[in-house]
Amino acid sequence: MLSTLRIKNLALVADLTLELPAGYVAVTGETGAGKSVILGALNLVLGRRADRGMIRSGEDACTVEAVFDVRSLRPPLDAFLEEHGLEPCDGGQLVLKRAFTAAGTNRQFVNGSPTTLSTLAELGGRLVDLHGPNDHRSLLQTARQLDILDAYGGLEALRGAYSAKVRRRAELVAEVAALVVDERTYAQQLDLLRHQVREIQGARLRAGEEEEVVAEHRRAANAARLLELSGAALEALGEGEGAALTVLGAVGRPLHELARIDPTAEGLVETHSQAVALLRELQTGLSRQADRIELDPARLAELEERLNLLQSLKRKYGGTLDEVLRFGAEASERLAQLEGRDGELERLRSAIAGVDREILEAGRALSSGRRELLPRLDAAVCRELRSLGFRQSRFEVGMVTAEPEDVPDPGGFDRVEFQFAPNPGEPGRPLRAIASSGELARVMLAVKTVLADQDEVPVLVFDEVDANVGGETAHAVGASMARIAKRHQVLCITHLAPVAAQASAHQVVSKETRGGRTESRIEAVEGEARVDELARMLGGGEAARNHASELLRLATGRPKGKN
Repeated sequence: MLSTLRIKNLALVADLTLELPAGYVAVTGETGAGKSVILGALNLVLGRRADRGMIRSGEDACTVEAVFDVRSLRPPLDAFLEEHGLEPCDGGQLVLKRAFTAAGTNRQFVNGSPTTLSTLAELGGRLVDLHGPNDHRSLLQTARQLDILDAYGGLEALRGAYSAKVRRRAELVAEVAALVVDERTYAQQLDLLRHQVREIQGARLRAGEEEEVVAEHRRAANAARLLELSGAALEALGEGEGAALTVLGAVGRPLHELARIDPTAEGLVETHSQAVALLRELQTGLSRQADRIELDPARLAELEERLNLLQSLKRKYGGTLDEVLRFGAEASERLAQLEGRDGELERLRSAIAGVDREILEAGRALSSGRRELLPRLDAAVCRELRSLGFRQSRFEVGMVTAEPEDVPDPGGFDRVEFQFAPNPGEPGRPLRAIASSGELARVMLAVKTVLADQDEVPVLVFDEVDANVGGETAHAVGASMARIAKRHQVLCITHLAPVAAQASAHQVVSKETRGGRTESRIEAVEGEARVDELARMLGGGEAARNHASELLRLATGRPKGKN
């Protein structure tokens, strides 16, 4: 639900924070007080077009921030936020912010992360349905009407199974397209793949080979230096004058004499023996190392050639030998497909034919399910319309079914059109042909009431839904709002007391003058303050107050005499 809406420097609003509860919230006030600013602010923060003329006079920029509680949202937003590189919700709170300047600069943020206007609009469409004079576009789209029909009948599983088969068919068609090329292109692809496979397989690559070759090449390239270093070390260890072993032998003689005189020095003699043994072991190891070093220009040339080949393959087919090997495997598979093109094409076309039969069966089942729903949905919406003042109106869902001749539509074989005839004797017309925004808003309210359990958008905003209605119809409009509010948060901007009285919360917009400037303000009212506002809407006076109290009593079910 929408929990907080903050507006700054928008139209008559300087700085306003609106805290909203769950349920049905009525927004009322004098004409021109600024009720439309709330709708404008929501339009902005949900990604609609910004008009610089909306910025408060004398200010350079305006901002709107909305906080949504999304803990019970279906489906969750986690995947959407991650896909668009946005921060996750903290504590189930989603924060949207929109700012724009008089110079035309737009900035928008989701949970503090900057984002595009299109992403903000897509996210907003998941959160709020706006139903004002110009906000019925989703209901007017035939694709959306098909979604509504499927949601009402619980046909999502049937539609999902059908759509999965259509996607599978598209994958198979793409595989066929990859194989079906003109002969010249086919020959070129074969030549290229054969060359690639031959080059990679001919290299006889081994996993981990590059590290081994690099190490051996380093030794071969430095063989002369390695021999020089080994020889110098052996000479320093050898038996010659000044060599380590010679010097250590000279140390041994006095040590033995020392131990003969003083037996406590025998440990020193042992240490000396160990040192001599270690040096001789080092000498042996150095000799073996030197014996393994070969000055072999031919081997060095082979290693350089191998390294050059490995580098060349990596430049062509991948940054590592593992990637080169994977490329080779994929090229081999692709080559086998092309070389066996005719057989592969036959297999794919046979698979497409099989999927086409499955699509036909699944599509017919989906169409049959939809056709069974039509009378039920028609009757349910007509009942709601009658309660909303359309006593003799007719609502029906027109459906045309055409099985595909070529590429099947992911939505099925059917096209639907919601049609409405407000007066008897008139033919039904598509909703998009309804000129009256009030009529369209009430039709929308009827549909939303019928689909309250299926609709996944958590916040519904209605404006002008009560245009040109009164009496019992106004009571019915309020009752419909209250029923929808059991499943959704409903905000209704209204001029009718019977509509506002049935709300679970009531906000009043007013104007006041501060420092010589007019500002809009909004505050929650309850108790006597709410009775006062409803009485104002009814024309004022004691009779209006009594009527207002009675409306609240009827709406809340309180015993007579208690407000």
